[in-house]
Amino acid sequence: MRGLVAWLALVGTLLAAPRAVPAHTGPDGPVDRILVVKHERRLYLLRDGRPVAEFRIALGRNPRGPKIREGDGRTPEGLYFVAGFKPDSDFYKAILISYPNRRDRERARRLGVDPGGAIMIHGLDPAIDPALRRDHWRFNWTNGCIAVTDEEMDILWRRVRWGTPVEIRP
Repeated sequence: MRGLVAWLALVGTLLAAPRAVPAHTGPDGPVDRILVVKHERRLYLLRDGRPVAEFRIALGRNPRGPKIREGDGRTPEGLYFVAGFKPDSDFYKAILISYPNRRDRERARRLGVDPGGAIMIHGLDPAIDPALRRDHWRFNWTNGCIAVTDEEMDILWRRVRWGTPVEIRP
């Protein structure tokens, strides 16, 4: 029951989240899919199945394996979608991911744990030393989110739409 309550709270948060879709300007236009490959530490923007941009990423502090429960420091693995945009994120800007999906919730229920939530692609923590910002991807510093530089977040913000599929691979 606790997992259901947490899921309902997450859904309420997502529904209350700003639904403004960023403007898609310039010749690059929107992408139709985001692919994250954890072992490569890369996020790819895809259009028509081809990469049109790629970024180095930081992951959760415990990056191996799928996210199982709240607080495990893991970045999820599976199929999700863009569930919203958060312009006032603590980490510059953020794009909300639809974690947990049905498979994640079922696994957590079987294990008797809370799957957690609030997984996002976001910019950098303002506390990161400016000298380290370019190499942020070398460290697993998030709580399970996917982090890019603020400049890269601006690109994502322009090119991603609500509902864009997000695949996160090991």
